[in-house]
Amino acid sequence: MLSVRGIRTGISRRLGRGRGVIHRVGVGEGGGGDTGAMTRRRPLPAGLPPHFTITTATAAGVSPRGLRSPELAAPFRGIRSAAPPDAVDRIRAYALKLRRGEEVSHASAILLAGGWVPDRLRDAVDVSAVRPTGRPRGAGVRGHETDALSGWHCEGIPITSPADAWCQLGVSVTHRELVIAADSLLRRKNPILRRADLEAAVQRWAKRRGVVALRAAVERARERTDSVAETVLRLDAEDAGLPPLEVNGVILDEHGRFITFGDLVDRERQVLLEYDGEQHRTSDAQYARDVDRLEELARLGWRVIRVNKSHRGPARRHQLDRVRAALTARGWRP
Repeated sequence: MLSVRGIRTGISRRLGRGRGVIHRVGVGEGGGGDTGAMTRRRPLPAGLPPHFTITTATAAGVSPRGLRSPELAAPFRGIRSAAPPDAVDRIRAYALKLRRGEEVSHASAILLAGGWVPDRLRDAVDVSAVRPTGRPRGAGVRGHETDALSGWHCEGIPITSPADAWCQLGVSVTHRELVIAADSLLRRKNPILRRADLEAAVQRWAKRRGVVALRAAVERARERTDSVAETVLRLDAEDAGLPPLEVNGVILDEHGRFITFGDLVDRERQVLLEYDGEQHRTSDAQYARDVDRLEELARLGWRVIRVNKSHRGPARRHQLDRVRAALTARGWRP
């Protein structure tokens, strides 16, 4: 897993979901020709990256008219992208504008590292500047100030460390959103942080705004999650008064052979709460595995309650009541 210690000793590790390499280092700004029904547009020079400054493109031979091509996106002043950028690509594009003493921070640092943030925080790039540089300003950027750079880099872009970036969200998101963001950093596959990393960051935040919210959120955060939907289901179960459930617990048969990772497990009473994502419906192979897995779980005495995206509001509460009934029937008392 990706740990703070590993990063600080210069060890780089590939993050999941297509994100870049994140590591710690020393701290220390198209092409086409004329358009027309019978005119073929010249492609961009082969050496141009997906995001580039106007200065770089001009030096590569792209004409002013080419830079105004509708085939190019202009996410920021002086920057062009070869395709309309998504939230992460906007961060990569803005990185070309970073001044000395600036780093990507807050929600944008978490997003670039591979974590989850609310949709409303994806529309602009968070950038922190060391005082007295002056906070960044302009369309599509949220400027902040900081006392010092963290010295962390992701994909070669200076960022606030993911743990501290999570703490920066303490005053701008809800309790649930903080927990979901934390779980995404502590995920089972290619984890970005350990729980201890978040706890240490919260301790460093002791005298700052938002620390009460951070303490409450880190208390509910769990390692080994696989999806946002899974975290939401866990929080719903906890809010409904159900007992703590093990996250992605390993379930074996009587011979010690692996059966499955149970999404939310009450091992003592053999009750399993599962969230079925889209792949359970759209993939024939996944569906076939589910049939075999559920039959084996039933043989072993497990009671399985399944939830999907259609279970919202009263339907979600009904499924959680079924979990409560199963637990009660097997000896649980609130």
